Amino acid sequence: MRRNRRRRGETAASRIYTDLRAELVSLARRPGEPISEAQIATAYGVSRTPVREAILKLSDEGLVEIFPQSGIFVSRIPIAALPETIIIRKSLEETTARAAAERASPSQLLDLHATIERQREACAAKDREAFHQADEMFHAGIAEVAGYPGIWKLILQVKVHVDRYRRLTLPQIGRMSEVIAEHGSILAAIEKHKPDIARAAMASHLERLLDNISEIQTLNPEYFDQPTW
Repeated sequence: MRRNRRRRGETAASRIYTDLRAELVSLARRPGEPISEAQIATAYGVSRTPVREAILKLSDEGLVEIFPQSGIFVSRIPIAALPETIIIRKSLEETTARAAAERASPSQLLDLHATIERQREACAAKDREAFHQADEMFHAGIAEVAGYPGIWKLILQVKVHVDRYRRLTLPQIGRMSEVIAEHGSILAAIEKHKPDIARAAMASHLERLLDNISEIQTLNPEYFDQPTW
């Protein structure tokens, strides 16, 4: 019985963690916003224990900040960490793009084309969340084609704050269309089995994230943890 209760508690903590993490990364919960353990526990019909476990895990990822005397708050995006994280991601994805261009099969190419089509549909519908999810599928798909799915799993671990920042770039006029065009260039190089061109296209695509940091911070200063440069 104790073991069963423990399993149920762990399941609740895992579910709460997954849901909260999605809300934090998507900016559904805004940086600086307070988080109430009691409200979450009530919403899930659980005690505070699994909620606290989930929040501690999110704190370890830097997504929430815990102040013993003040409460729990959604963390602001650590702007100083963004360039290094983007550079790490760029380096890893240059590798996957190059390898994908060497190995892509016709059926795999069809899957990548279908993912870009999903982005076009999301762009037309102005559905930024669906667009982001299709974007994730495209990059994960390239790693899969490359034969390095573990590289994408590693990228997922390091890019959590980049994802929060990227959400702020999508409302820019024309940005979603630009992303689709950039993805098209990457896919064209992979389809033609041009490894160097695929690598360069991926690098150019991800470098846009570096180029936009200052502008996005200026437009959304309340989301970041440092004053504008």
